[in-house]
Amino acid sequence: MNIAGVILAAGLGKRMSSSAPKVLHKIYGTPMLHYVLHRIHELNPQKVIVVVGKHCKEIKDTLEHVDSISFVYQREAKGTGDALLKAEQALKGFQGTVLVVNGDTPLIRRETLKKFLNLHKQKKNAISVLSFIAPNPGSYGRIIRDDSDRAVSIIEDRDATIIQKGIKEVNSGIYAIESEVLPLLKGIKLNESKGEYYLTDVISIAYDKGVRVDAFCIGSEDELMGVNTQGEIEKVRRIMREMIAQEWLKKGVNFVDINSVFISLNVTIGRDTQIYPNVYLEGSTKIGKGCTIYPNVRVLDSTIGDGAVIKDFTLIEGSVVKERASIGPFARIRPGSQIGEEARIGNFVEVKKSVIGSGTKAGHLSYLGDAKIGNNVNIGAGTITCNYDGHKKYITVIEDDVFVGSDSQLIAPVKVGRGAFIGAGSTITKDVSSMALATSRVKQRNIEDWVRKKQLKVKSEKLRVRKKAKR
Repeated sequence: MNIAGVILAAGLGKRMSSSAPKVLHKIYGTPMLHYVLHRIHELNPQKVIVVVGKHCKEIKDTLEHVDSISFVYQREAKGTGDALLKAEQALKGFQGTVLVVNGDTPLIRRETLKKFLNLHKQKKNAISVLSFIAPNPGSYGRIIRDDSDRAVSIIEDRDATIIQKGIKEVNSGIYAIESEVLPLLKGIKLNESKGEYYLTDVISIAYDKGVRVDAFCIGSEDELMGVNTQGEIEKVRRIMREMIAQEWLKKGVNFVDINSVFISLNVTIGRDTQIYPNVYLEGSTKIGKGCTIYPNVRVLDSTIGDGAVIKDFTLIEGSVVKERASIGPFARIRPGSQIGEEARIGNFVEVKKSVIGSGTKAGHLSYLGDAKIGNNVNIGAGTITCNYDGHKKYITVIEDDVFVGSDSQLIAPVKVGRGAFIGAGSTITKDVSSMALATSRVKQRNIEDWVRKKQLKVKSEKLRVRKKAKR
């Protein structure tokens, strides 16, 4: 089946009470529009067109990394009919089914879209609309059917009669339109009361011209709801969280409390991984098999290898943690970092844009920035790679099997050779050769009886002050 996807994303979203474009409001770190685009791409379309309006630049910027998307600009917000008409020019030469989806329906499932398109083809319709039953139809457009139960029109709530308002079958805003009938869009007339061109009107236009149309009532209200308010975004978050977590539960992921885990759509998780409460897995994160992720952890756009352990209150962003490594508690792994196999990054350790080798340990209270650290290195407590001189950042290189004593500072650019030993409390400003000992401490000097002499001096001073006060 030849498919072109058109996503309508030009709406202003005034009811959101926000300056941000409606379709860019995020659900677990991902804009709503991206969820819809992901579902369209799962259908392997020949073309994907996004209709944008006032917030054109912001929307384009969030999609600059996505290939094979065309943008169509709707200068004035004149409704869905006008929006699709604007996309018609970008569809020139395409022959097949145009799937029209709103950019504010992030819960739509691939299975529903595939079933809808299959029914559209099986019935040989020129235009089909996806509908669902809403117990409280509210502002949804109602599906009007003829005596043979074929859909003949869609009536918007504001234009519906009392009897029509009682209809429970409503419009989802998702259409399948054969490319040869797209010219029918030009027959949509301006709705005077709203000042817009309703795409819904194309159903009655097609029916009146004898074109085969119908509605397929196969969706659910939760799945097909459009988001127009902040309250609806919160409802979508709840539904999506439950939906995604349940899917991973079926695939062998273990949740200590499934109701307090938040997972983005593009995240992948390996079997036998155990996830504790209040964990956030966002963006394109990949979690391996048999991992343990303890409470209050956030992982964004990162890869966690098989058997890794991420301990409490840890933040990992844009990084790679390899197999059987241990991170945390209270650790921060900043973007561009790579933690090696069986490495251990402990509490209150920050790693920034650094490579940490296999078996290396940084147990506590350290900052490792812009560093290349080899295998089986010991990083003592309080160690800092001083990577910034106020103008430029420099690299620290620590080769395999180095021991760095506690409270050491390595002033980049500097290199510590294989097997070297850095004495505790040292400030290293020059390269250290392999197997050498480097220290920079001041020689210790013990002054005998210093405390008693100090105490006598203080006592004498106090006595002097009292005598002076009596005069």
